[in-house]
Amino acid sequence: MLEIIAFAIALFFAMNIGASGTAAAMGPAYGSGAIPNKKLAMLLVGVFAFLGALAGGEVVRTIGSGIIPPDIVTVEIVIIILASACGTLFVANLLGIPLSTSEVVVGAIVGAGIAYQALFLNHLLIIVSFWIITPFFAFFFALLIGKLTLKAERKWPYLKGKGKWKKPLVFFLIACGCIEAYAAGMNNVANAVGPLVGAGLIEVDTAVIYGGLFVAIGALLLGGKVLETNGKKITQLSLLQGSSVSLTGGSLVIVASIFGLPVPLTQITTSAIAGIGTAADGFKLWEKGIMMQIIKVWVVSPIFSLVISYGLILLLQHADYYTLFVIVSVFIATVGSYSLYHSSRKEKRSTYDEGGGI
Repeated sequence: MLEIIAFAIALFFAMNIGASGTAAAMGPAYGSGAIPNKKLAMLLVGVFAFLGALAGGEVVRTIGSGIIPPDIVTVEIVIIILASACGTLFVANLLGIPLSTSEVVVGAIVGAGIAYQALFLNHLLIIVSFWIITPFFAFFFALLIGKLTLKAERKWPYLKGKGKWKKPLVFFLIACGCIEAYAAGMNNVANAVGPLVGAGLIEVDTAVIYGGLFVAIGALLLGGKVLETNGKKITQLSLLQGSSVSLTGGSLVIVASIFGLPVPLTQITTSAIAGIGTAADGFKLWEKGIMMQIIKVWVVSPIFSLVISYGLILLLQHADYYTLFVIVSVFIATVGSYSLYHSSRKEKRSTYDEGGGI
């Protein structure tokens, strides 16, 4: 029975990965108008993510046994890890926020490792360092490419996609999006099926097939809202700009996948989009509320899934109610303090605006 629950959560998690990967892979193509049909964009993501999943074995092995020792990965721990990560990702998808599945699943695995005081810290530090390095590299590389693209489009206006050049540029952008979808499957499917492999419930070759299939289903059923956020609400892209974003993100993630490193594809792509937008409009882009919302979720999500995973293990495996009580108390205090801070700022703004007091 527990095995069935573990597989059900893993496959549901794979569907949510498909939804999140949709935004990363086809956001530029959809946002630039190369693919005006949202359903077609999600279908292409599903097909190429499935193909990429078949080549994602190295990342599956890292998620399965490269962060915590395999001997503590029981069926119960797998359920807790996947439930913690999946719950965090599902809420983000409902809000339409492009979230890194690698961050939430690694956060949940780390929570389990801390609970059992068994963590491959060196491997974890390498993974986290790439979480920081790759988005920064994507941003600055896209910023440079964005400046060059703007100069090229001014000098040769047909590169903006007008006249006979429109079709080749549209095809190139869609091809770059498909490359990025392939990268999404190659890197992110491991986040759903890796814990199952770590517990010995399924072989790697079989896991990537089932994981890839459910990622494709998730792209079709759940991807619309996140696609809208990444494609339309961050910044508008020309065809050449969109191609630069997809090629940058896809290339970085494929290289990381070859070395078995789970990296935040959505974070990398969103950083590249921000780099292109900054090249075009300066730092006005950063004044948009959606950018700050995405950054906050990126920071909070791995910690949130870590705390949930750790807390569930204390409750269900160790019956350590005292430590769990402390964790819940700290969480309530943090939320309360944050709420009071915002209420105070709102009250001050109201006082300044209206000239009155309390």
